[in-house]
Amino acid sequence: MDTKLKSDIAESAVTTRLLKEGFKVLKPVGDRLPYDLAIDQGGRILRIQIKSAWGRDGIYNVDSRRTKTNRRQMLRSRYKKGDFDFAILYIEDLDVFYVMPQDVFDFYRSGIRLVEKVTRQRQPKSFRYREAWALLKDGPLCQQ
Repeated sequence: MDTKLKSDIAESAVTTRLLKEGFKVLKPVGDRLPYDLAIDQGGRILRIQIKSAWGRDGIYNVDSRRTKTNRRQMLRSRYKKGDFDFAILYIEDLDVFYVMPQDVFDFYRSGIRLVEKVTRQRQPKSFRYREAWALLKDGPLCQQ
């Protein structure tokens, strides 16, 4: 499965879950924006970046950089502060979502490890964002 198809699957899964959680989902036309979709909460607009996780055996990874393909070259760069409000990370194998504010997402620099198997005495810091849909209800106001 190519990365574009994985992205499309993740976006569909996140959109469906947001709708089930009661959010009003907005989908931009094209892919020129630094976010994949937005939610409208009665005048509050939150911009959402969606990332698909890959891995196996309960250990999953997410690239926290933007990736653009330019002919034969893959270009990666970091997101800028204010590009989006939240990142939602999707583990397709488990149908699990992580909801992270942008400042937390940016803290990871280039990659985020999500640990879904119980082998450690304590959970990784990222685990507090697992299925954290309430963060979107209390999230920051989108700056226009």
